Amino acid sequence: MSLTLFSCTGSKAPEQQQPSALDVIATRVSVRQFTGEKISAEQIDTLLRSAMAAPTAVNKQPWAFVVVDDQAVLDSLSQAVKSSRIENGASHAIVVCGDMSKALEGEAQGYWVEDTSAATENLLLAAHAMGLGALWVGVYPISERVAAVKHIINAPEHITPMCIITLGYPNEQPEIKDKYKPENIHHNAW
Repeated sequence: MSLTLFSCTGSKAPEQQQPSALDVIATRVSVRQFTGEKISAEQIDTLLRSAMAAPTAVNKQPWAFVVVDDQAVLDSLSQAVKSSRIENGASHAIVVCGDMSKALEGEAQGYWVEDTSAATENLLLAAHAMGLGALWVGVYPISERVAAVKHIINAPEHITPMCIITLGYPNEQPEIKDKYKPENIHHNAW
C-alpha cells in the first residue's frame, strides 16, 4: 500500500495536494519517537476541535480533555504509564477522559467508552493530517493506570481517564501496515 501523500516526519505536501480523508486513514501510524519541537496552541486547538466533532450516543459528549505541556506533569505521566513514550521527545500529551456526569445512565453508561474512543480516533487522524505524530496509550480499564493518571491530573471523582495521546513532531517513519483481512468479514450473518 503506497498512499503516503506527505511524510510522517512532519513535512506536508504542498497545499494543493492535501491528503484525502481516506489517505489519512490508510497511512496513519503510531509514532513513538519525537523531535522535541513544541506544538503550537493553534495546533492543539485544531486537534481538540477535531476530537469533539466525533459522534456520540444521544449527543451526550461525555468527554473531557486534559492538555499537558508542563514537563513535570509529562514526566509523571511517563513514569506512571511506561508505554506512553513521552520521554522520547513528546511535546504534549492529551489525556482523554470520560465525564460520568455527562454519561448516559444505567446500562447505557458504558457508551462513554465508545464516545471517547471515537473522539480519540478523530484526534489521531487530525494529528496525522497535520504532519504530527501521535500514540494512543491505553489507560482504562486497567485500574492501576486509571488511579495513577487520575491522581497526576488531579481529576475529580466523576472523571475517568480513558487514554493518553502522546503528541509531537515525528522523529521516525514507522512502516504503514495493511491490516485488511478478508477472513474477518462476514455478510448478513456469521
